[in-house]
Amino acid sequence: MLTVASDIEVLARFGRALADPIRCRVLLALREAPAYPADLADALGVSRTRLSNHLACLRDCGLVLTVPDGRRTRYELADGRLGHALDDLRSAVVAVETDRTCVDAETQGCC
Repeated sequence: MLTVASDIEVLARFGRALADPIRCRVLLALREAPAYPADLADALGVSRTRLSNHLACLRDCGLVLTVPDGRRTRYELADGRLGHALDDLRSAVVAVETDRTCVDAETQGCC
């Protein structure tokens, strides 16, 4: 049975996905075009095992999906609007001063 996630759950899931630089790079790469895991691993300079773990996280978060392609599996963004959201987030973050961190960064592990 399909359920609709609450706004908070959706944002938390998206935040979890963006919390790792490799996952961010994967999402940005998939924003450009669907890709195969081996090609993504090579392009990002990470091992296939490590990439596989990140792809599993992104799948579990519902941000990417797999598309069978013969004996291979291709990955793509689950929704085209995610690409626009990533662009909007990047634009918003560029406007933020880079020398600032959250006041709780050391105690809470953020920023």
